[in-house]
Amino acid sequence: MEINREIFREYDVRGVYPTDLNEELALTFGKAYGTYIKKLGKTKCVIGHDNRLSSDSLYENLSKGILSTGVDIVSLGLCTTPMYYYACIKLGIPSGVMVTASHNPKDDNGFKFAFDERGNAKGEMIQEFLDFLLKGEFDLGQGELSTYDIEEEYYDYLLSCLDIKEGRKLKVIIDAGNGTTSDFAKKLFGKMPIEVIPLFCDSDATFPNHHPDPAVEENLEVLKQKVVELHADVGLAFDGDGDRIGIIDEKGNYIAADKYMIIVARHLLPNSLNKKVLYDVKCSKALTDEIEKLGGVAIISRTGNSYTKANTRDYDCIFGGELSGHLYFRDKFLGFDSGMYNGARMIEILSKTNKTVSELLENIPVYVSTPEIKVTSTDIKKKEVVEKVKEYCKEKNYKVIDVDGARVEFDDGWALIRYSNTGPNITVRFEGKTESIMNELKNEFMPLIEEYNK
Repeated sequence: MEINREIFREYDVRGVYPTDLNEELALTFGKAYGTYIKKLGKTKCVIGHDNRLSSDSLYENLSKGILSTGVDIVSLGLCTTPMYYYACIKLGIPSGVMVTASHNPKDDNGFKFAFDERGNAKGEMIQEFLDFLLKGEFDLGQGELSTYDIEEEYYDYLLSCLDIKEGRKLKVIIDAGNGTTSDFAKKLFGKMPIEVIPLFCDSDATFPNHHPDPAVEENLEVLKQKVVELHADVGLAFDGDGDRIGIIDEKGNYIAADKYMIIVARHLLPNSLNKKVLYDVKCSKALTDEIEKLGGVAIISRTGNSYTKANTRDYDCIFGGELSGHLYFRDKFLGFDSGMYNGARMIEILSKTNKTVSELLENIPVYVSTPEIKVTSTDIKKKEVVEKVKEYCKEKNYKVIDVDGARVEFDDGWALIRYSNTGPNITVRFEGKTESIMNELKNEFMPLIEEYNK
């Protein structure tokens, strides 16, 4: 069997079905996974799947593979990725596989997986596992399959971690993008003392209304229109597997995740002994300025859900997140990324004030930034380009934070050049105190990147 090594990426396995990822690979992956975790002393794992069209058959073959090694399975069936995370914690089983391609196009699928208490496999862990899989030396046995319905327990847990005041009757529009949160979101938010208006909350893995990625503003145009049209207090959007959040304010404006993190920091830090907040290299300096203004400690991390979640835990931060919409509350929550819970915390914050979402963002430091710019490259060339940019910055004596590519910092702005861990791209972003400063940085670095990328 031929395997495209490139689908074994930095944070997970992800590829096009059925060319890159199919039932045969799912079976082999299951055999390798079961054998691998047995060597780590594990005899049981949790598995779940999203609503993608190929997920059922991949899930079935993954299960067969794992069971054939003598490893027992607790099967969740259809669930969001956060529900899977919660089940692993609730059941005390740190090993597991979630069949999902998150926010990728409808023809993609993949596996997010954890071997043990370290959390989601990432980086070298995944490459070592791929090498193990390719050897084809799998254990034989007969594991037992049991099923577990986590849904109502999950709702109860999320609600127990909220304190929504009932005096202010909030109107909330939820946009599931026809992804896995569709039915779950309607049920959860229906249990809250708010008026809920569902949008695209019918499960349909062809994603007929918009791509299920709430970090891309253009995907939320209908939600923005509906918030204004219906005079809603806030619009909440979730990605395909439910671990990320997108927010629209009462005026129909898109609120980037780093701005939501400012709202959270303002809410949490004044009354918390733990002042540490983690953010990824893509986030605005407005966030770090605000954290420090509130007496907090801002900790920068490389991008990637597997890294930011682990670092938020390992640095013992009260809260963490990244620009893509993965957010981790650790004040009264277990610290995993749940789009529905993160949206509910926005509702909780609003319920305790008479302010609107836009008013909660008043007086933040003003910076002008580009959206993420993706430069097409190759998986080999993209790394060379980033290294050459680092050399250039060294020659110029620029200040560079290199936890993830090169974040080149100046007194009045920054430039970020990093290679994507999920595709053959170079990701670039610029920010300045003014538009002219931002453009100066862009005009300095974009020609360099284009030259190095030839």
